[in-house]
Amino acid sequence: MTATAAPTRLTHDEVRAILPHRWPMLLLDRVEKVEPGVSGTAVKNVAGTEMWFQGHFPDEAVLPGVVVIEAMAQLAGVVFALAGAGRISYLAGVRSMRFRRPVVPGDQLVITADRTAGGRGFGEYKVTARVDGQVAAEGSISIADPAHGKA
Repeated sequence: MTATAAPTRLTHDEVRAILPHRWPMLLLDRVEKVEPGVSGTAVKNVAGTEMWFQGHFPDEAVLPGVVVIEAMAQLAGVVFALAGAGRISYLAGVRSMRFRRPVVPGDQLVITADRTAGGRGFGEYKVTARVDGQVAAEGSISIADPAHGKA
């Protein structure tokens, strides 16, 4: 998919065509809107049957923060890929990440990623994950395209 042909909404199958992740690591259910290289909004539905909840925590299920970060990184990766980056990009950094509320089974994460900086082969994104309009997590994520050398 090229940046000029990118749709503003992506189904789960279209996300699969962009990202190399597969179950259980493909976390985005759909992308609501995307402006290649600039910003995006995605949805992750949190199901109680997800493997994380078997051990985190058995008596009080909470989605691990690293899974929330990965979902945000995947959205940034979609925005980055649609701007011409390679299919595989790496999470190169996480800064100032704050968790404001627990994410539990039944929640729907609405994730946003807005590019704040970048250059050839890397991008930095302000990312936010919300549940029912409340901020669950926010911070900055850097994504690097290994085809363009060091991040």
